[in-house]
Amino acid sequence: MAEVTYYTQEGLDKLKQELQLLKTEGRANIAKAIAEARDKGDLSENAEYDAAKEAQGLHEARIAKLEEVLASARLIDESTLDTSKVLALSYVKIKNKKNNAVMTYQLVSETEADLKSGKISVKSPIAQGLLGKSVGEVAQIEAPAGVLEFEILEISR
Repeated sequence: MAEVTYYTQEGLDKLKQELQLLKTEGRANIAKAIAEARDKGDLSENAEYDAAKEAQGLHEARIAKLEEVLASARLIDESTLDTSKVLALSYVKIKNKKNNAVMTYQLVSETEADLKSGKISVKSPIAQGLLGKSVGEVAQIEAPAGVLEFEILEISR
């Protein structure tokens, strides 16, 4: 059975949109590529046909994976979450005790993680160290460079 993952409305909508695109335009493009390759002659020696069929297999595998993820996905109602502790979907403002750098991250599911937009996976080492902590607490996180200490400055939704 697939592992239940929690998503924001935005993340869930992106997954549904990608699945819809793969099922419509993606399948049509692959069918077109297979038809073009088939028209080029003998299928036993046709590398384009083999490549198109392989692309079709990978495409269908991606569709199946997305359907599995969506079947086990749960939407979190952010308005009902406790902001006294760091939880999934929390926005956390932290300060690195070593260099005083202040960062803000949102803890999201693995598929929604995007460091450029400040979203880190709840399964990442930093998020794992922050989960369950409250404002003012210091999280000690084991990293390849040694132990990092982050003070939690603010938790919001």
